[in-house]
Amino acid sequence: MAGRRPLGSRALSLLRWLGMLLPPLLQVGQGCPGHCYCFATPELDQCSYVRLQEPPRDLPRGVRNLTIAGGNLTVLRRAAFAGNGSRPLGDLSQLLLPRDNIQAIEDCAFQGLPGLTALDLSHNPLRALAGGAFRGCPRLRTLKLNQALLLLGEVPEEPLAELDLRNNSLQGLSPEELARLDSAPLGRLQLYLGSNPLRCDCALRPLLGWMRNASWRVADARSLRCATPRELSSLPVLRLRLEQLGCGAGREPGPEGADWEPRSEEAGEQKELETASYVFFGIVLALIGVIFLMVLSKICKLLHAGDPGGPMTAFRIES
Repeated sequence: MAGRRPLGSRALSLLRWLGMLLPPLLQVGQGCPGHCYCFATPELDQCSYVRLQEPPRDLPRGVRNLTIAGGNLTVLRRAAFAGNGSRPLGDLSQLLLPRDNIQAIEDCAFQGLPGLTALDLSHNPLRALAGGAFRGCPRLRTLKLNQALLLLGEVPEEPLAELDLRNNSLQGLSPEELARLDSAPLGRLQLYLGSNPLRCDCALRPLLGWMRNASWRVADARSLRCATPRELSSLPVLRLRLEQLGCGAGREPGPEGADWEPRSEEAGEQKELETASYVFFGIVLALIGVIFLMVLSKICKLLHAGDPGGPMTAFRIES
């Protein structure tokens, strides 16, 4: 058709337009490693690595997001990502290290990352986590350790907002661990404990009381289930009765050393749920009854309309 540009000409124009657009955005060769995408605006800088044996040393200073997956980092030593402290990365806010075979994290391993807010250490066989591992990260708020721990061990000292401990081997939390979670820096911390093999015996009582008295602290508390013993397997943890834990008489010390007893409203939670279930069941039965009466009334009207002699004459057989 007249006036229409050929397809090849339009494609060539598009390539020229991209050629003018990309150079200002991408800064390749100006201190940007091959595994990174360095944009003109530093907040968009991101690097991604696979199968590394040690933390990279050629990171651009403006990197915001760093992902290292499937590597063999084994041990994270002091200032592992900041050149032993000589090359701090002040803009790095998100560090993802899943499946990197990290087995030990030493004190101050993340020093030099003052802007770090989210750290993902999921799917690593952590055996040693130093108490000061996260020292030097004052803005750290989200820490993911799902499928990475055998024991909780040292609780981070930073004022975390979210701690993900799902899919680990935790059978419960001790009174000492709960006390650390209640300390001032972690007072507003929210935990995720799903898919852990919780053992529902007397040792679980401090954790159960802790959750019942502040249920918001464990975001997935209502989904937690007992793994052992067998007779309690798959039962919801929050619906357990104290006698099921087998602690005997007396009160169990709470996470801060004070005696703990379930609050009356929590103790009656199961009864309230059962009452609500009965009420709902009654409402459903009543609705079924109303529908049945309406259908029966409709059938009677149809029979009367079909035979003025009454519903019984509707079944007469003509010879």
